[in-house]
Amino acid sequence: MRKRRLFWQLYPATLLIALLALALVALDTSSSLRQFYLARTAEDLESRARLAEDQIVPLLAAQKYAEIDALCKELGKRSSTRLTVILPDGKVVGDSDELPQQMDNHAQRLEVAEARSEGKGVSLRDSVTLKKTLCYVAVRAGDHDRPLGVVRAAISLAVIDDALREIRNHILMVSLLMAVLLGIASLIIARRFVKPLEELSHHAEWFARGDLGHRLSTANSKEVGGLADTLNKMAGDLEDKLNTVVRQRNERDAILSSMVEGVLAIDADERLLRMNAAAARLLGVDASLVEGRSLPEIVRSIDLHKLVAAVISTQQPVEGEVVLRDRDARFLQVHGTVLRDASEGRGGALLVIHDITDLKRLESIRRDFVANVSHELKTPVTSIQGYVETLLDGAMNDATAREKFLKIVAKHTERLHAILEDLLTLARVEQEGEKRESMLAIGSLRSVLEAAIADCGAKAEEKNMQVQLTCPAEFTASINASLLEQAVVNLIENAIAYSPPSQTVEVSGLTGEREIEIRVRDHGCGISREHLTRIFERFYRVDKSRSRESGGTGLGLAIVKHIVQIHGGRTAVESTPGGGSTFSIFVPR
Repeated sequence: MRKRRLFWQLYPATLLIALLALALVALDTSSSLRQFYLARTAEDLESRARLAEDQIVPLLAAQKYAEIDALCKELGKRSSTRLTVILPDGKVVGDSDELPQQMDNHAQRLEVAEARSEGKGVSLRDSVTLKKTLCYVAVRAGDHDRPLGVVRAAISLAVIDDALREIRNHILMVSLLMAVLLGIASLIIARRFVKPLEELSHHAEWFARGDLGHRLSTANSKEVGGLADTLNKMAGDLEDKLNTVVRQRNERDAILSSMVEGVLAIDADERLLRMNAAAARLLGVDASLVEGRSLPEIVRSIDLHKLVAAVISTQQPVEGEVVLRDRDARFLQVHGTVLRDASEGRGGALLVIHDITDLKRLESIRRDFVANVSHELKTPVTSIQGYVETLLDGAMNDATAREKFLKIVAKHTERLHAILEDLLTLARVEQEGEKRESMLAIGSLRSVLEAAIADCGAKAEEKNMQVQLTCPAEFTASINASLLEQAVVNLIENAIAYSPPSQTVEVSGLTGEREIEIRVRDHGCGISREHLTRIFERFYRVDKSRSRESGGTGLGLAIVKHIVQIHGGRTAVESTPGGGSTFSIFVPR
């Protein structure tokens, strides 16, 4: 494709743009003036219609249609306006220019229909009666709930069109004159500047190719020669600075991208200058989309905004914790310090963010665990202490009371023993989870389920309950048989404990593409929906009184959860109050 000279690209383009701009200005001015005149005309007609409405409404209410027609002709003659009065059904009962009896029904006229529904209607169209282009403005007469009719005012647009025609002719003449002047000026300017610039552009192609080491030849023109010298000097300086910037940028990017902590640079107006990948991940944003935006737009956290504002206002380091609550709560430790620009002017803030969510979660678990353990141990210890003191105070001499109290002490002692045993089991399971690979081996799933059901046989017989097993003999998985058996035993014992007598507990083994499911279903009291997400926590109880009465320690499901985690699986529960519960263990095939 043959390239044209810069002159023939610049001159026709600038001239065409100027002409198009003039044409658009002329058209827009003409259109705006017409709209302005029409708007003023519509407002004037509305005022006239409103004035006439005040006199016509009483006559409409009295159904004095002859007087209405006479009033329209009088007011129309005095104001040089066509006035028309239309009943709600479209019948014309008064008109300043025509006899109402000879006029068509106006119910479907646009302005009349709008006035009936909206209170006001405006329309520009040709009048069928007068054979002229008119501007119509109709207003509703009477109350909105009980309209009496419509009062319409109209005026011919011939006067406006004549005035606009003169203005358009004047605009056209001025535009043509300006087009000629612009054409001449563009031609002169293009000839004066294009040629030396083309020569300079030819020599500057080396810079365009990235060869900043090339130098332009000095032109005869003083201005262009000075420009060439300046470009040569600029190329040298730019080459040095570019190399330095590239090196520093690579070093900075390497450092920021390698940091685990999130880093944000905020200017004095709280707009984001830069963030690393860790910060984008912690804040849940795309770094490429948020740079340059204000901090409140990026992160909706009042605490973070206050911290940044404190750094900028006090010009001192500030440290604090920020909680982000979007899908899941995230706890962030934020260190803010002053970020100053090169001119030492008003500084922004540099934030370093540490994710302490896991630490907070562990602290919360530790606090809950200590509180729950203390509570679980305190109840039986307090009871034992109380009954022992009662015995020492004299109840020991009463054989009946002594036997009763000692049985109660023995019961609470057994409960303490059960809690300690479960705590030790849970600790052992957690320790064994660290050597998972050496613990797992391919084994039969049915044999594990059969052993678990046998262990729970005595408790099932006490409540006259049956435990049904459904599992093919060929099901195998990578398991620790003893631990998995203990998990299933805990689920079956829970099902027996929380089901009424003479019920059936269903134990089944199912297979999928990637997982094997162990399902334990009971027909007991069920669990409310709000408890399902926390049912596997340590010492969590749905009904504390019933749980203690059944002999539970509150650790059984927590042990199940940790055993399943050792197998690389997951747990699930489905339950409906009054409809029983189904606990599931999923183990990889």
